[in-house]
Amino acid sequence: MRIVAVADTHTFEGDLGPVPEGDVFVHAGDMLRGGTLEELRGVASWIRGLPHRHKVIVAGNHDWCFSRQRSEALALLGDAHYLEDSGHRIEGVDFWGSPWQPAYNDWAYNLPRGDALARKWALIPDTTDVLITHSPPAGVGDRGPVHGRHGCHDLRQRADAIEPALHMFGHIHQDGGAWQGPRICYANVTTWECERAPSVFDYDPTTRVVSLVAVPPART
Repeated sequence: MRIVAVADTHTFEGDLGPVPEGDVFVHAGDMLRGGTLEELRGVASWIRGLPHRHKVIVAGNHDWCFSRQRSEALALLGDAHYLEDSGHRIEGVDFWGSPWQPAYNDWAYNLPRGDALARKWALIPDTTDVLITHSPPAGVGDRGPVHGRHGCHDLRQRADAIEPALHMFGHIHQDGGAWQGPRICYANVTTWECERAPSVFDYDPTTRVVSLVAVPPART
């Protein structure tokens, strides 16, 4: 299964150019800027026009309309699979998506660190093969523009416990890349507002091996 993933396109999707071919297209959140349905109309048209057989969408902190006008937003996505603390099986591979992040300013899908976020991550099934969150886990792909790391410790603990083969996320524009451990491949698939290309992975469901096909360098 070839997975093509982006995040943080922020309505600049036209600047990406041709999106690589694959079986599954994933957007890990922040499709929009102000989060309006009007913005989503253009982005959704682009997503619907992509040739990938399957499309999996997770909202991000800029994507307000998915929390405020959910039914209208979902209608615009057409046959794409929108995941919000929910999963979908594609060709025998279990995907799970969640939009939440450690609270930062007055954005959508904010929750305080600790119990509130941990309860969301506890919903992730043990059988998850591909995990998609907007927020990064702590310690990987989470170095932001100010000093220190910004990922969620409870998310990292849950991912380490259930061991998805691939955990993709965005949100932190400055730390795109992929990190392969013995059991989990972590990947920040941010495009930094489409100045960084999509990330491409091959996943073998039989062996649960993730191969890096195209992982652009972090934008500096």
